[in-house]
Amino acid sequence: MVLLWSALPVMAQRNRERLLERQPQVRKSNSEAGGDVNSSSKASVFPLGTHVDANLENRTELARLVEEQAALRRVATLVAGGAAPAQVFTAVTEEAGRLFGAHLAGLGRYEGETVAVLAGWSATNLPHRRVPVRWPLGGGDLASTVFRTGHSVRIATYQDIGGPIAAFVRDELGIDSSIASPIAVEGRPWGVLFLHAKDGERPLSQDAEFRLTAFSELVAAAIANTESRSALAQLAEEQAALRRVATLVAGRTPPEQLFAAVTEEIGSLFDVDWANMARYEPDNTVTFVATWSRTADRLPVGSRWTLGGHNLATLVFETRHSARIDNFVEAQGPLEVTVRDAGIRSGVGSPIIVDGSLWGVVGAGAVLDQLPPDTEERLASFTELVAMAVANTESRAQLKMSRARIVNAADKARQQIERDLHDGTQQQLVSLMLELRAAEANQQADVGDMRKKLTRTAQALDGVLEELREISRGIHPAILSKAGLEPALKTLARRSTLPVELDLRTDRRPPEHVEVAAYFAVCEALANAAKHSQASVVTIALDMRDSNLQLSVHDDGIGGADPNQGTGLVGLADRIEALGGRLEITSPAGSGTLLSLEIPIDSTLRTTAS
Repeated sequence: MVLLWSALPVMAQRNRERLLERQPQVRKSNSEAGGDVNSSSKASVFPLGTHVDANLENRTELARLVEEQAALRRVATLVAGGAAPAQVFTAVTEEAGRLFGAHLAGLGRYEGETVAVLAGWSATNLPHRRVPVRWPLGGGDLASTVFRTGHSVRIATYQDIGGPIAAFVRDELGIDSSIASPIAVEGRPWGVLFLHAKDGERPLSQDAEFRLTAFSELVAAAIANTESRSALAQLAEEQAALRRVATLVAGRTPPEQLFAAVTEEIGSLFDVDWANMARYEPDNTVTFVATWSRTADRLPVGSRWTLGGHNLATLVFETRHSARIDNFVEAQGPLEVTVRDAGIRSGVGSPIIVDGSLWGVVGAGAVLDQLPPDTEERLASFTELVAMAVANTESRAQLKMSRARIVNAADKARQQIERDLHDGTQQQLVSLMLELRAAEANQQADVGDMRKKLTRTAQALDGVLEELREISRGIHPAILSKAGLEPALKTLARRSTLPVELDLRTDRRPPEHVEVAAYFAVCEALANAAKHSQASVVTIALDMRDSNLQLSVHDDGIGGADPNQGTGLVGLADRIEALGGRLEITSPAGSGTLLSLEIPIDSTLRTTAS
């Protein structure tokens, strides 16, 4: 806005200078007449009609300058009010057309080797054919010449001017002469402002190029402000979209929800008609994991396509870099034809690189014009977040599988120890004890010393056997395997040194690995309560609902338990988290200790363990 208003005085000064250029002749005539234009004796030297004509011309010029300044101020006010670019372009074209007395006016923007007509105006009731939106540059027409030279251009006649634009202006619009002025924004050729006239009806003034150049400078300032404002708004929207995606990534959103959210954000932010995400498979195929579209969905989630041909997925796969297709008209192959049949004319794709490996591709496409040149770069910001989410998800999955393998290995080792104790050492001790008992029974009454020794040996063997049985129970109590979690907890309650109240609500047995984790959690909690809590009672509650096992152990002791002291609870937490569950400990001083856990019954570990 500062640029606009600061340029207005410059424009006014130029116009005043043009006006003063016309007045020396008037002042000279007055001097020759003795400075008294009212003297009848001097009338022949400076005729009264000449004086009147000069004043009239000056007043006309002043009126035109006032009109011009008013038009420029209206444009500046429109831009300052935050008007949309299309509205500004339309207003600028109309103001210029009316101000310079043209029959037709237009404003075009250069796009590569073409010029796109963004706004047009025609004098009231002037019939003409609709001007096509986009033209190729080349020939001697206004737009092509301004693009080559960077200067204002006047075409006095189109008789010998070549090129498709010139032919259309001459043959279809019936234009005799034209002028155009370049619009340079921040030092780069942005576009062109042009006026057309039919000389026989309304010829353009001789100084029109100069005046239009000054006008286009203000238009350029307006466009620069508009583009800056638009770029800032776009940047703010893009950052907001990236923050939303980053929040989903940080919140461990399931992949399918995250992928769908990313494609929707891209579709809305980039103003495209189609956005999708696909994962590369080992067999040279690509599977679409998310899709968003304003039109018919031709690439549904889960659809799988073979790589090959000229399409974004294949180009990204072959190069590991972003790819662009500006025309799907000549598409061949099933994937390309499907995209073309959906109405997509152009598209870009960006690779998703996870830990140095190509994981997938994110694509966006448009039905009409080709996408802006910076689309690939902007798309890469989203693919980086997707790559981070995929890496995090895969890391968590690998960690979970690793923990599952550890738990399975521990359970298998425990079961092996149980079998070894039962089938090996325990059976040998039982046999040895039976033999000693038999020897004891066969001894004569007068060999008392032998009897006493055998008795002591048998008693010692009884103790060893009982100790082995206790060790076996600590590894995996037989009642847990045979009867399940509820009877095993009742047995723990009977053996506890503290009174235990049970609230067990189960209607079925959970998987073995869930029972084992819950059982040892109760064992650890009861042991800690007996050693440290100074509690009078412990309450154990068990429930299974919504495919989850929920267990709590609460004592009324002194509280203040620190789960970081010791490794028992830490090991339990690792085991439960490996099953996809969670363990929480609440122990405020003076209010007892509550251990609560939740384990999914349909855990992936069950499949792994089986």
